[in-house]
Parts: sequence; C-alpha cells; structure tokens
Amino acid sequence: MRQNKKNVSPMSNEGRNIYVIEHMTESLLTLLENKAIEDISISELCDNAGIGRASFYRNFNSKEDILRAHIDKLFDGWRRDWEKNNSIPLSSGIGMIFEHFEQHREFYRLLNERHLIYLLKDVILDTMELRPDLPKDEAYAKAFVTYCLYGWIEVWFQRGMQESAEEMKQLFQNQGL
Repeated sequence: MRQNKKNVSPMSNEGRNIYVIEHMTESLLTLLENKAIEDISISELCDNAGIGRASFYRNFNSKEDILRAHIDKLFDGWRRDWEKNNSIPLSSGIGMIFEHFEQHREFYRLLNERHLIYLLKDVILDTMELRPDLPKDEAYAKAFVTYCLYGWIEVWFQRGMQESAEEMKQLFQNQGL
C-alpha cells in the first residue's frame, strides 16, 4: 500500500518522510517561480521549507530529485488509468498523456520556463516501457514513438501549450503514429 497522509501516523518515519517530501516540493516550486534551479541553494531550500539539511539529504540526492519525485507522483494517476485500459489503442494513450499535461499545466509551464523539461524523458521512457531487452523490432518501434512523443511534448510546452490535448492527439494520429 502506498503511504499517504491519511494512512500514516505523523510521528512515524513514513509520516516524517511524507512531511519532508511535501514541504521540500512546495518550497522548491515556490522558489522556482523566481529563480533558476542552479541559483537555489540547498540551505535556502531547506530554510524556506522549514526542514533541516539532514532531512533533505536523507530523502534526496539533488534538487532535481525533488522534481523527479513530484513528476512520478503526478504520473501515478496516469499510469493507473493506462493500466486499467491497456488494451486501448496507442493513440488514445497518447491523448491521455497530453490530457495529463493539460491538467497540470502550471507545473509543466514552470518546468519549461526553468529549462527542466529534460526531467520528463526518463518518466516517458519508463511509461512507454522502453527497455534494451525487448526484441529488436519492438525496441526500435517503441524508441521511435517514445522519442517522437518526447519531442512533441517539448515543442508543445515551448509553444505555450496553445493546442488542446485533443488537438495534439489528432496531430499525432495524423502523422500515422
């Protein structure tokens, strides 16, 4: 069972870790509104979160790890929907990804403004289940679609997400993918 605020005692290690992770995430997102990630020190991040440096290092190796964890958390809902509907056509799954980004537009806008979109690549690779042990035809087909999708997402963010998720799904389908 995944730990969350409702099923973990605030005094347990899990409760403290959830508290640290939530406050570090909120702190970093707040600071990113006005600063580039490289201009935010660990001390400033911890002070802003009201968390000690030891707690930061117990939970994260870098500031980027905070964002990766947040992206993973955001993608959990998408993954559950995908697993429930894993027999749907790829184009519908792609549409679901664009809808996910639309639902969390402000967070992804911030990642784009701070040149942190690259953090999405690993999540997308993992989501598309691109692994080197796949048969070659499947590995290269998935690589083609996965990196194409990542490129589309990056350009969509750079363009300010002007097109709707449905328009992006249609554009992707029109490419014959």
